[in-house]
Amino acid sequence: MPRSLNQHRQDSSPKHPRASRDSACRAVILISLCFFLCGCHTGRATSEPSIEFSKIPPAAEGGRERVDSIAGRVIGARPGQRVVVYAKSGPWWVQPWPDQAFIEIKSEGDWSTSTHLGYEYAALLVEPAYHPPPTMDVAPTKGGSVVAVTIAKGVGSLPPIPTKSIHFSGYDWKVRTISSDRGGLNNLFDSDNAWTDPSGALHLRITKKGGRWMCSEVDLTRSLGYGSYITVVRDTSHLEPAAVLQLLTFDDSGGAQHFREMDVEVGRWGEAARKTNVQYAVQPFYVPGNVAPFTEPSGTLTHLFRWEPGTASFETVRGSSLRPGALVISQHVFTSGVPSPGQESFQFIFYVVASDKTPMQKESEVVIEKFEYLP
Repeated sequence: MPRSLNQHRQDSSPKHPRASRDSACRAVILISLCFFLCGCHTGRATSEPSIEFSKIPPAAEGGRERVDSIAGRVIGARPGQRVVVYAKSGPWWVQPWPDQAFIEIKSEGDWSTSTHLGYEYAALLVEPAYHPPPTMDVAPTKGGSVVAVTIAKGVGSLPPIPTKSIHFSGYDWKVRTISSDRGGLNNLFDSDNAWTDPSGALHLRITKKGGRWMCSEVDLTRSLGYGSYITVVRDTSHLEPAAVLQLLTFDDSGGAQHFREMDVEVGRWGEAARKTNVQYAVQPFYVPGNVAPFTEPSGTLTHLFRWEPGTASFETVRGSSLRPGALVISQHVFTSGVPSPGQESFQFIFYVVASDKTPMQKESEVVIEKFEYLP
């Protein structure tokens, strides 16, 4: 009996349609899996390195005597990369010392080092060519030779370091008792090196104890802002090249405005041959036009610093007052980079700077006769 056309088509069709569908599904799954695995591999290859903390020290004011350990882990570091740590105590300071700034990364990615305490901590993953600055005004950021940055606040807090209080020229001041990196040295500060005599004058000394120079710093306990700051200083012509006296405003929290630092700086900065021995400054000092040096004579001098919006005017006259007719030694007006008020305080600092050619030789003393502020 002849076959129908429909019967012929049925006989010509595949005999196992389910098996064909299964094969097609498996092929699709394999292709999708390949794309997925390739995508994962590509993601791993292009992911950026990162750095994290596993141990964060407490938040506290820094100083040579306050040290703890800090640790963390790097993910995805490349050969030759290292870790650099900064602690914020006023400025950001590289840890534990400028000549020990690089921290090696262990085989598992772990890293650790000792650090002086600060209120915040920054861990940097850096390339081999990175040159860490000893200090920075603002927090470090990613870019260039800095591959990754992580910043964390200190854990909890430690009690503040006790300070000695003194009363001078009608104001309350606090005397520094911990170390500081002023002048390129980790200077120690002794509260016994600052006091007032029966006449009311403020004495600041540099002394030597246990083979180390002990300096002096006195900070006003409140901010005064815009106005005139007048300081009468007895003869400083005897200072050694490595001794510096600073009269300045400073704000520990004002990094974005270079700590609102404006100075009268008396000294030769360790250079015996330097012709000038005083300079006015608005920070940062390395910006052209931010420093005005001059030579002061011997004898008592009065330094005036007037701070107004956009202007910082300095003047030095001979004698112990700004009386009409007083001999003007130097004058200068800064109109660029002048900060606005914040939490700055006025400070007197007498300290030692690093000097290979003319290091500090003997103890020294300066006398501030009077401080006056006029709004």
